[in-house]
Amino acid sequence: MTAKRTPVGREVEEALGKVLAHVRGEADLPCRIVDDPSARRIRALRKRLKLSRQKFADRFGLDARVVQDWEQGRRVSDRAARVLLTVIDRNPKAVERALAE
Repeated sequence: MTAKRTPVGREVEEALGKVLAHVRGEADLPCRIVDDPSARRIRALRKRLKLSRQKFADRFGLDARVVQDWEQGRRVSDRAARVLLTVIDRNPKAVERALAE
């Protein structure tokens, strides 16, 4: 152990100080809320792209059964899936390009 703090150590210490202040209600931290698409919105997205469930799943690297469960409200998409669905909604071509490489 060393008494001298490294730049990374100071950065971690500063970040932890911010977290503690936030937990105590003394400070607000920036956050990013990822849209949580409802079953209706996921179905509307797929239909807007004029794709069957299977083709939507194949095009965007998803499981068709999971897409069906999302659309029927039997399953809620996890955070990573919500991010992917948001990108598909806003720029489906970008996702297609990224998956084609």
